[in-house]
Amino acid sequence: MANHKQALKRHRQSEKARARNMQVKSRIRTAVKKALTTKDEQAFRAAESIIMHAATKGVIPKNRASRKVSRLARRLHASA
Repeated sequence: MANHKQALKRHRQSEKARARNMQVKSRIRTAVKKALTTKDEQAFRAAESIIMHAATKGVIPKNRASRKVSRLARRLHASA
């Protein structure tokens, strides 16, 4: 464990960010599952919005977000 004041602060900040990022990622997984189970256009739009918002905030990389949305759309429209 760090002893310097700034290192302790960075540790606190990184723990907060980690918790926040885990919440966002969990929200993404839940939205994707809901979109796949309901096969609803509204649920797809909500999932897409959550994924792209996470990319905007830096929780996940932009390319990963685009890939997730693309694959989700492909799975939904293939089964429709």
